[in-house]
Amino acid sequence: MPLYGGSGISPKALLHYKPYLLSPHIGHLYTLILTDVLKRWQVLQGKKAILCTGTDEHGMKIQRAAKRAGMNVKAFCDQNYKSFDVLAQRARVDRDHFIRTSEPDHRFAVQHFWLMLKERGYIYASKHEGWYAVSDETFYPASAVQLILDPSTGRKFMASTETGKEVEWTSENNYHFRLSAFKDRLLEFYENNPKFVVPATRMNDVILAVESGLEDLSVSRPVERLTWGVPVPDDDSQTIYVWLDALINYLTKANYPFQIPGDEDAAGWPADVQVIGKDIVRQASAAAPILTHAHWTLSRQKMSKSIGNVVNPFFALDRFGVEPLRYYLIHEGGIRNDADYENSYVIDRYKKGLQGGLGNLASRIIRGKGWSVRKSVQLAMNDEPPANGGLAGAHRMLLMNLPGAVKAHFEALDSGAALKEIMQAIYATNRYTQHTQPWDLVGKAEELSNLNGIIYLCAESLRICGILLQPYMPDTMEKLLDMLGVSPEARKYENTLLGSDISYGTPSIGIGRGTQGVLFPPLRSNS
Repeated sequence: MPLYGGSGISPKALLHYKPYLLSPHIGHLYTLILTDVLKRWQVLQGKKAILCTGTDEHGMKIQRAAKRAGMNVKAFCDQNYKSFDVLAQRARVDRDHFIRTSEPDHRFAVQHFWLMLKERGYIYASKHEGWYAVSDETFYPASAVQLILDPSTGRKFMASTETGKEVEWTSENNYHFRLSAFKDRLLEFYENNPKFVVPATRMNDVILAVESGLEDLSVSRPVERLTWGVPVPDDDSQTIYVWLDALINYLTKANYPFQIPGDEDAAGWPADVQVIGKDIVRQASAAAPILTHAHWTLSRQKMSKSIGNVVNPFFALDRFGVEPLRYYLIHEGGIRNDADYENSYVIDRYKKGLQGGLGNLASRIIRGKGWSVRKSVQLAMNDEPPANGGLAGAHRMLLMNLPGAVKAHFEALDSGAALKEIMQAIYATNRYTQHTQPWDLVGKAEELSNLNGIIYLCAESLRICGILLQPYMPDTMEKLLDMLGVSPEARKYENTLLGSDISYGTPSIGIGRGTQGVLFPPLRSNS
């Protein structure tokens, strides 16, 4: 099935994998915005979409962090989840559910799911020995760990070769899940659904991991080691493993286990896509179709709290504004390859793409002297001949093809490529105005038809691009479309057809003079 499978009636469920409850960084913000853009794209097409996000609050990492803070673990979670909730609100994330895995309804869903697995014979008790990374909340085989040296302290320790996080040897009695029983079924499923994980390189990694053999998973921890979590329902000496607990939360918000027979998808399950960082593909690849993104680096170095090079998302939002940062993160963020974060890069993209590109075009056309956008639209409605022959024809063709090209990128879950496609149309329109020089035609009666044709095509560029940019910058695009006088009822994907709207052109808000009414004013900080 395709990633956006299902009927047009059933809601599209988009899942942002919830971070562990410590403190948010720029990577969390990127994942949130990626998911939000995907949801808003679905809504733009007139579909219902559900976005779930929140915080994973169980596990040994949280238990130890609370102890270091000298706090009761529940109080620790109640205090720390707020920064993630506020971040989603600040970033204009249109979420439907903010899930906390410590909530009672989730505990009930996890325990019911456990009992269903046990009833079907997938859960059994056994002794487990192996290397465990508390930071990753993951067991690693001996082949996936190595002895490393911390150059700053000279300390030697065993660490995961995948994440570099320290591991510790554990030996305990717990419960296991018969993952090995699913090898053939998973491989058949991946063959029939080759885009279950995006991009393809990580889909191949998942397939190779399954082909190499699946080991049964340890899915509980003794309460002597872990008390903070969902208790195993029929054995109070064990706590359910945090990853099994966490992956069920999407079902929780789909009303599991109280779904109406025959109407299970009403609350958004099965999910259409889960958006996660590339480092947790192995743990999350069984929950839902996945869009995995790469990481953000700083000066080409992986961000790490231990070396102090983590970008605080709240500081970035305060400095650059919400929508400029949304634009930058999607435009530059990596799906396949890591992207480097730098304040100067944000400023450069803002000046070139938003101020000099879209903002400049909007000011030129909407606030230009000597022509009327409304009159140009009316004349185009009356089949006035196109301006500048071949040049106008080429630009018309670009605008006609743009919505389909953007949709194709979104269907491939590549919102960054879609954004670049839209911005290329903006840059092309600025080049078109430079070639046609409409300001030089003002006051020349013999050029009136040509002038109106040029202004109409430029206005259509703004209208179509403004509609398509709504998932990325909803507030600024609302202002742009108000400045153009586009009706709120004419701002869906279906309205992006060239010439489909003949009623706009009279601003519904003041367009101002000078810096008033400018879409993208100068940043408070240019360094």
